[in-house]
Amino acid sequence: MCAHVLVAEDDEKQAELIRRSLLAEGHTATVVHDGAAALDAARGLRPDLVVLDLMLPVVDGFEVCRELRGGADPEIPVVMLTARSAEDDVLLGLGLGADDYMTKPYSPRELMARIRTVLRRSGRGPGGRDGDPAVRVAGISVDPVRHEVRCDGVPVDCTPAEFQILLAMAAEPERVFTRRQLLQCTRGFDRASTERAVDVHIMNLRRKIETDPRRPARLLTVFGVGYKLSGPRP
Repeated sequence: MCAHVLVAEDDEKQAELIRRSLLAEGHTATVVHDGAAALDAARGLRPDLVVLDLMLPVVDGFEVCRELRGGADPEIPVVMLTARSAEDDVLLGLGLGADDYMTKPYSPRELMARIRTVLRRSGRGPGGRDGDPAVRVAGISVDPVRHEVRCDGVPVDCTPAEFQILLAMAAEPERVFTRRQLLQCTRGFDRASTERAVDVHIMNLRRKIETDPRRPARLLTVFGVGYKLSGPRP
């Protein structure tokens, strides 16, 4: 079962390990490093499952879970991760609606097994729920489950690195991403990439989604900062 998983983990090394493990399982993954970003991504992407660290900055994992359960998709599966093993924390996490709970340190293989079990139990993933998982903005549709991109209804061929960059930007239209942030999206797909190589990915994407790549109307440069995907959601 291929699914789109949102990973909310403030430890970048742990987040990368989880992301690579998910990719090896055939899933797609979006990674964020604080609770506010987790809530924004969950609302925009409607992932099939959330891997949620409890000790997140800005908004902690308990509050993220509480907000998810009271949001537009209250049945979204949540697997909690934490270094806190006290029984009260476990009970609180489960009481808020977490579907499973793992204490650090943990085996990535065990985490993947837990994710498979939760996805199977919840019926999430391709064919497992109603609704369209695609993210749409500015005439662009990015489907993280089918790994498809369409621009004004026309299929667009993207490299894996280009797809991950476009997915991240489509999930948060008008947000300005630095080159470093976009570079993180390509990890595991483009190991030799540098921050300057992000400019090449952006240039290639513009050729594919802009009417006039020299005068982009969607994928804009914010001088001195980075790039953003501009345009209304449908």
